[in-house]
Order: sequence, then structure tokens, then C-alpha cells
Amino acid sequence: MLSDAVPALRCPVCQGSFVLRGAAPFSLGCVAGHNFDAAKQGYFNLLTGKGTVFEADTAEMVAARNDFLGAGHYAPLAEAIAELAAPVLAAPGSLVLDSGTGTGHYLRTVLDRTPAAAIGIDISKFALRRAARLNPGAINLVWDVWRPLPLADHAADAIIVVFAPRNPREFARVLRPGGRVIVVTPRNGHLGEIAERTGMLGIEPGKDERLAESMQEFFTLADTIQLDVDLKLDGRDIADVAFMGPAGHHLERSALLASTAAETSVHATAKFTLSVFIAAEQGS
Repeated sequence: MLSDAVPALRCPVCQGSFVLRGAAPFSLGCVAGHNFDAAKQGYFNLLTGKGTVFEADTAEMVAARNDFLGAGHYAPLAEAIAELAAPVLAAPGSLVLDSGTGTGHYLRTVLDRTPAAAIGIDISKFALRRAARLNPGAINLVWDVWRPLPLADHAADAIIVVFAPRNPREFARVLRPGGRVIVVTPRNGHLGEIAERTGMLGIEPGKDERLAESMQEFFTLADTIQLDVDLKLDGRDIADVAFMGPAGHHLERSALLASTAAETSVHATAKFTLSVFIAAEQGS
């Protein structure tokens, strides 16, 4: 339920604790009187001040992601994430933070397998409309991950980050001792069968090494899992998977659909790395 995650939240203005008020659509109010009303779709926008310079996913990009993930193409990835998160989310009162929750599909699988309360953050209000519908019991927040997270210290047992930016310092602050951060990144050759002809962005060399370097001040890399998912895609699927990622900011959806319309059965391989981080020991 929404109320289960509220104690973990902190007001972005004064860092005071929140209470949940009213009936749907709810309001979050802090002890100092700062109030944030939920949008009619069920998510909260906690961004204040100048907002963010981060480029949010558009409504069309989110629709493509929702269709592709909703068809179950990346279900094995969602299952793998849930399996890795489950050991630290088994106890009542546990909390998972989905940083870059998008449409909420990966978080949904985690919640189907654990009793955890959940907070999902994303910069795209279009994504959060979908996420709030899929995960109505989670607190879904418009937030910029580069800012201090609106969570209390040591509030989360697990943090999942799927194809999203990372803020290691803040992740370390909000993670409880014994918790874990699960980061998913694409590997070299990801969707190589369709990437070039659809304009998808390539995987930068050394991506996994840079991830480990960025996290090493605060975390120890505990495990690395490589997961390959064989896909059979039609033209609409190909257009959706190309448009739902970062390349969607530069591509024309109508042109993609036209260029893939004749495809009926294309084999492709999604290649992922799942990295599990635990808090580094003090002084290490």
C-alpha cells in the first residue's frame, strides 16, 4: 500500500517526514506544511525550483516501451532482477527503490514476488502515468536522480536501476546495511541484428568497467551475471524497441514503423549485464 512507503520519504524542501492525507488522489504533507498533491493519474511530482535539465522520455517513447515490455519480450530480465532482489526484500517492512522506474514493468515483477513496499522515481511524467497504473500500491515520484533523493537515510533494502542513470553517493546514503543495488546495462552486441538499421545507439566500449569505477567509492561489486534473451520480433516490435530507448529522442516513430512494416519474424538477441553491489565497508 502507498502508506507503507511513506515513512521512507522526506520532503524535498525541508527534509521533514511526510504523512499521506485524504483519499485518492492523495496528498503528501510534511510537518512544516509543504504539500504535494498527487496527479489524477496517481503519481506525485516532488520537483521544486528550476526543475531539471535532464531530457525526459516523451509520451511516444513511453508508449513504445509499454507495448514492448507489456508483450513480455524482456520477461526473463524482469525475473532475473526479482530473483536477485528477493533475498533482501523477504521481511515485512522491507522497501525497494526503483530508480528510473519508467513504466514500472520491472518493479511489478519484484512486487509480485516479495512483500516489499516500493518507491519508483522517474523524470518522465508520461512514464509515471503508466507506472502508477501498473503499480498502484507503490509511491511513484517525478524526481531527478542527480539531486539528493527524497528518502531518509538507510530507508531502502534494495535499489534497482535498469538502463537508467546512477547516483552512487545518494544510493549509499539511502541503502540499509546489508542491502544491495542491482544495476542492469546492455552488453556489446545487444540487439545487434537490428540495431544498425534502426538507428539504435551503439554500446560504448568499457561500459561495465566505467560502471564499476563509478560505484567503487561506496560499493563493492558482489556479483556479475550475463543474461542473453532470444527474441522473435515482428515489424512493430522492432520499431518499439528501437524507439523506446535513448535513440527515441533522435528518431521519427512514423519512419521507423514504415521501414519495419514488412518484417514478420526477425530473430534478435538482447544481451544484458546484471551487476550486484553491496555497501563497501567503512575505511575500505
